[in-house]
Amino acid sequence: MRIIAGRHRGRVLAQFRGEAVRPTSDRVKESLFQILSARLYGARVLDLFCGSGALGLESLSRGAREAVFNDASRESLAICKKNLAALNERGTVYELDFRTCLARAEGEFDIIFCDPPYAMDVAGEALLLIAQRALLAPDGVVVWESERQEEAPEGWELADRRSYGRTKIAFFIRSKP
Repeated sequence: MRIIAGRHRGRVLAQFRGEAVRPTSDRVKESLFQILSARLYGARVLDLFCGSGALGLESLSRGAREAVFNDASRESLAICKKNLAALNERGTVYELDFRTCLARAEGEFDIIFCDPPYAMDVAGEALLLIAQRALLAPDGVVVWESERQEEAPEGWELADRRSYGRTKIAFFIRSKP
């Protein structure tokens, strides 16, 4: 697992051992960030289920101005913090359930990455909380990684959808009134 592009291009990230954790593959990450490239410079990013922090770190490497990292796992956050330190990057890091994180988050985000464990079926709930708290900037996007074809709940539009084998990426934007 590595940083694909930007000022930290090629830097290898610390990652989890074993098969219990499923990080976003470099191939999927490269495609995802090509799609998001125009949105990244100066963006405020939330990596809601951050794991190692790879998505938020890739965003910072490519010019995002701020990244907020959250995960409920202490082990994940230890690796995320190790990666932040290795890249000499700063980010806000929380150890919270995603619901609590969304309830406490302040301000708007330009990009919200949601890559929960595949067994969690929480897209509708998370998108509802994001909408209720107005956490997404007017031109922002929620990027949802899953093994399911997620559908847009009320108040949301599916702007794009990509499949990479088992991995499905959905890009959600707020519906226009």
